[in-house]
Amino acid sequence: MRSRNATRVLPALAAALLTAGAAACGGSAPEPEPPAAPPSSAPPPAEDARIELAARAAAAEDHRFAALYTLEVQGQAPRTVLATVAVDGTWRVDIPSGALGGTADVSIVQTAAGVFQCALASAANPIAPSCVRVADKGKRVPKKYDPKIERVFRQWLPVFTDRQSALSVTAASPLKGSSGNCYSVDTISTSLSAPVDVGIYCYAADGLLTAARVNFGRLTISSPPAAPPQTIDLPGPVTAGEAMGMAAPPPPPVTLDPSTPSAPAPSA
Repeated sequence: MRSRNATRVLPALAAALLTAGAAACGGSAPEPEPPAAPPSSAPPPAEDARIELAARAAAAEDHRFAALYTLEVQGQAPRTVLATVAVDGTWRVDIPSGALGGTADVSIVQTAAGVFQCALASAANPIAPSCVRVADKGKRVPKKYDPKIERVFRQWLPVFTDRQSALSVTAASPLKGSSGNCYSVDTISTSLSAPVDVGIYCYAADGLLTAARVNFGRLTISSPPAAPPQTIDLPGPVTAGEAMGMAAPPPPPVTLDPSTPSAPAPSA
C-alpha cells in the first residue's frame, strides 16, 4: 500500500517535470491563449429547425411502415386513415369518405406505373374496386381528384428536404398524441400556389410521421407501426373512366310519374 508521502510525491514530481520542460524551452511557460470565440457562422435557431426538418424528412423518404392514423376534420366524425410505404418504395393511403363529398371511400396509390386514384368498396357503397391513373410517378394528384391526405405522408417530403424551397420553419410545441419533434412550416413564396400545406408536422427520429395539423384537419398516429409489405398492388383493375371528384354528386333529377294526375289549374 502506498504511504501518504507517496501520494504527495506524485503531484509534486509532475509539477517539477512541467517546470523543467518549460525551462528547457527557454524561460517561463507561455501565457494561456484566450478561449476561442464561437464561430460567427453558427446558424440561428430558425435555421436549426430548417436543418432538422430536412433531416427528418430525408429519413421519412427512406422509412418503410404501415400505420393507422386518426383524421379529425372540423364538423365531421373522426376517421381512420391507413398509410403504407412498401419495401420497394411503392405506397398507398386509404381515406374513408375521401371523395364525392364524403360519400365514397378512396385510396391514392403510387406504383412504378404512376399515381392512381382508386374507388374502394364499403358497407355503404358495395362497389367493385377500380383505379384511374391520375398523374405520373412522383407528381401531384390534380386538384379536382385530390383528397389531400396523401400529401402529408409522401408528396411534401421532397419539398422539406430541398433547402432551396421557399419555406419558413420554426420549432413548434408538440401536438397532442405526437412523439418526436414538431415543426411549424409556413411559406415565404409570393406565388398563389404554396409549395406545401402550411401547418405543423411532427416526426420521430426514424422519419415516421406521428402527427400533423394542416388546413384540412389533424392527423395523429393511433397505433404502433407494423412491418411494411414488399410491394403495393392496386386494389382493383385500371379503368379508362374519369376519377372521382371531391365534390358531392348532384342529386338525381326528379321525374314525375305519368300515372299521377296533375292538379287542376286554378280558375281565373
